[in-house]
Amino acid sequence: MNVISRRIVIWGGIVIVLALFLVMAFRPQPGAVDLRPIQVGPMQVTVDAEGVTEVKDVFTISAPLGGVLHRTPLEVGDSVVRGETVVAVIEPSDPAFLDPRAQAESQEELEAAEAARELAAAELDRAEIEKNFAQTELRRARELFARGTVPERFVDEAERAFRSAVAAVAAATASLDAREHQANRARARLITPAVTHREDDCACVTLTAPVDGQVLRVFEESETVVTPGAPLLEIGDPAQLEVVADFLSADAVRVASGDRALIEGWGGEHPLEARVRRVEPFGFTKISALGIEEQRVNVVFDLVSPAEEWASLGHGYRVIARVIVWEGASVLTVPVTALFRQDQRWMVFTRVDGEARQREVTPGHRAGLQVEITSGLEPVSYT
Repeated sequence: MNVISRRIVIWGGIVIVLALFLVMAFRPQPGAVDLRPIQVGPMQVTVDAEGVTEVKDVFTISAPLGGVLHRTPLEVGDSVVRGETVVAVIEPSDPAFLDPRAQAESQEELEAAEAARELAAAELDRAEIEKNFAQTELRRARELFARGTVPERFVDEAERAFRSAVAAVAAATASLDAREHQANRARARLITPAVTHREDDCACVTLTAPVDGQVLRVFEESETVVTPGAPLLEIGDPAQLEVVADFLSADAVRVASGDRALIEGWGGEHPLEARVRRVEPFGFTKISALGIEEQRVNVVFDLVSPAEEWASLGHGYRVIARVIVWEGASVLTVPVTALFRQDQRWMVFTRVDGEARQREVTPGHRAGLQVEITSGLEPVSYT
């Protein structure tokens, strides 16, 4: 064999070996798959959302007037009795200090009020004099009429003058009282605020608990100045709990009052039974953790499980609410990952005599990672 023939044989062998290596390397290999028996079991379709527990009736105690709120002796969790437990004591605040201009204006108002009072007193004196004169004239007219000297009309005019004088005295008296009150009001504006408070003779406003229950939240613990309407604390009965969860509006339309629900993720070993009480008729926009605007709807639940099971729950606890929109006791299900599309049909692989074969199926309800198969498969049990 000459040199050229040897080269052909050597390089030809190398090419054949490489070709065989490539064929073996890129040959399709069978993949590992999970096999699962086709069985029938219970299935539930739910819509889920995060929620919080809330006391059904929360009473917010607010300040009825502005003043100094005394330090409250109550703490969160303390029990209160309706009409007996003092929840807040408010001392009316002192008047504010006046700046120089306000001080001067108030002083001028006081002097004007005192001058008006003196004028009203003078008017009262004049009215008293006129009344005395009218009374004298009336007595004289009656005496002359008794003698037949003057006609009866003269007596009527004297009586009218006397009554007018009496009315003028009453009006002057009322005017003097009004001017006196105006002077007192102007004088009150000039009162200097007190530096210290005297609790022994404090004209304080005492607020008591409106209902039996527990203190849920204290807004102001220390002594402070409050304005009218400022919230002081919240009171409610933790034994009367409800669950409020915000669902996507697309899920909320599938929920109706009376639907059965499960409360999970609350810290207990078992889910709590609940019932949908109300689906609120309006939605609101909420920004998700991914920054996406979502339309949400609040759904309110009543707890059905015995109170002893959820006695450790309180106001504002986080839970997960699952509303059961469909359930079946004997449902044939397969994993969602077992389904695939082929020519607009749903297919699965089944093992027949050790081989994988395609089979068309009709999917139904879906719950999490499981999907119901309504036709195309039959349950199989393995012993």
